[in-house]
Amino acid sequence: MSEITRKGWVVPVLLLVLVFAVAPFTLAQFGKGYFFQVANLVLIFSLLAVSLHLVTGVAGLLHLGHAAFYGIGAYVAALMGTDLKLGFLWGLPAAGLVAALFALVVALPTMRLVSIYFAVATLAIGQMINTVLLNWVAVTKGPNGVMLFSGIKLFGFAVKGPLAVYFVVAVVVVASIWVLHRLSHSYYGNALRSLREDDQCADAMGIDTVRLKIEVFTLSAFFAGLAGALWAYTTGYVSPGDFNFSNSILILAMVVVGGLGSLPGAIVGAVLLILLPEVLRGLGDLRNVMVGLVMFVSILFLPKGLFGEVSALAFVRRNLGVKWGAAPSEREVGWR
Repeated sequence: MSEITRKGWVVPVLLLVLVFAVAPFTLAQFGKGYFFQVANLVLIFSLLAVSLHLVTGVAGLLHLGHAAFYGIGAYVAALMGTDLKLGFLWGLPAAGLVAALFALVVALPTMRLVSIYFAVATLAIGQMINTVLLNWVAVTKGPNGVMLFSGIKLFGFAVKGPLAVYFVVAVVVVASIWVLHRLSHSYYGNALRSLREDDQCADAMGIDTVRLKIEVFTLSAFFAGLAGALWAYTTGYVSPGDFNFSNSILILAMVVVGGLGSLPGAIVGAVLLILLPEVLRGLGDLRNVMVGLVMFVSILFLPKGLFGEVSALAFVRRNLGVKWGAAPSEREVGWR
């Protein structure tokens, strides 16, 4: 086993220990469900930020309607639980698949758009979906939202207690982020980066740019749908206000503040922008000013984000065993 491969186990193991041992142990010391809900929210928005990172950070498509697919996933899980009496094992994948299906339908006529035109199109799509959630009262219950009382059940057994729910959310989020990480650091991820750098040049080199855009948009929506299902199962209630335009901007801000094009940066941005308002809760309404000030200062003095793409790629190569800098005969680009 090579030295870089041995080192490649260190960081993933430390992160797993942090998520599955240190964090739950610390939360258990407080003994309050509120702290577990904040932890679940951090995990869910980390998944949302990383899924948007695939579209905006890697492929370079400015997506302003991500929260809409998050909402579709949440409503699918909630309605399957209340109307069809189908639990977590059915609702979670169904939420991702339905969100992906909606994304595929709206992507087909919009993926030939570029730059600001694509951004405006995704903004319009997000607003339309949110309007449907708000006004289709017969299905979505309109502004009253949907109550989900079933909770999480695995193989017929109810997952009870905030600690058990946290572990379920953590497993789904970590597995999803691992898949997104592998996609970002593969030949497929390199093809997506070619779209970001120069899609016309990529098209001239034989890359089907439109197909790639449709695929990455759909993949991103699938994981946003999973995040929405986790939100529905952990809170027990969904309403259109949870998936409006401001949430799309919040998710985009996580990606930008953390570092555009950086998967670890997206996670750092999500943790920062979820925990900071909670830490500053004692300041009342002033906390929103402080959060905005932190975002402004970070973008002003760190335009590449807290954890930019260059440093993130170096981190991945150094600590996760990806030997992109090795000799040509030893190079292992893409899937390992």
